Amino acid sequence: MEQQKIGVVGKLGSTYGIRGWLRVYSSTEYAESIFDYQPWFLKIKNQWQPAEIEGWRHHSQDLIVKLKGVDDREQAQTLANIEIGVDLNQLPELEDGDYYWHDLIDCEVINLQGYHMGKVTELMETGSNDVLVVNANTNTKDAFGKQERLIPYIDTVVKRVDLSTKVIEVDWDAGF
Repeated sequence: MEQQKIGVVGKLGSTYGIRGWLRVYSSTEYAESIFDYQPWFLKIKNQWQPAEIEGWRHHSQDLIVKLKGVDDREQAQTLANIEIGVDLNQLPELEDGDYYWHDLIDCEVINLQGYHMGKVTELMETGSNDVLVVNANTNTKDAFGKQERLIPYIDTVVKRVDLSTKVIEVDWDAGF
């Protein structure tokens, strides 16, 4: 049997109501798609643990979920801000040049001048485009005094992504 590899597709937010419902923050392209991938795994104390969805729905601008066995606000509260993962084998193949966010995490970011800017720690969705959150190398002093850089993930900036070497080449001034 193929080894299961879990990838983060979102996270649980704050509680909703008193019956164990939680808000869901999805990092799938279409927010509701997070419910298409089953089972979910929750990262509790650095261990992935399976979780079963009892139900989900839209509430105002939010998605909310009811997990089996979580029946009151106190139980739900213990799961707030927990990452949601799925078996990566369930995700569809992407076209060339498209990448899942989890593939870009931990990639080294280097600009066209060869300056090592650090590693991607997360991605953010801003509405207009995604943004790479790059933490500067902690073992060496960043020459520009940067601890973190926010680099837009757009064609004019991201020039090359090589997942085999975990390197992203960007056209970005190291001073930003």
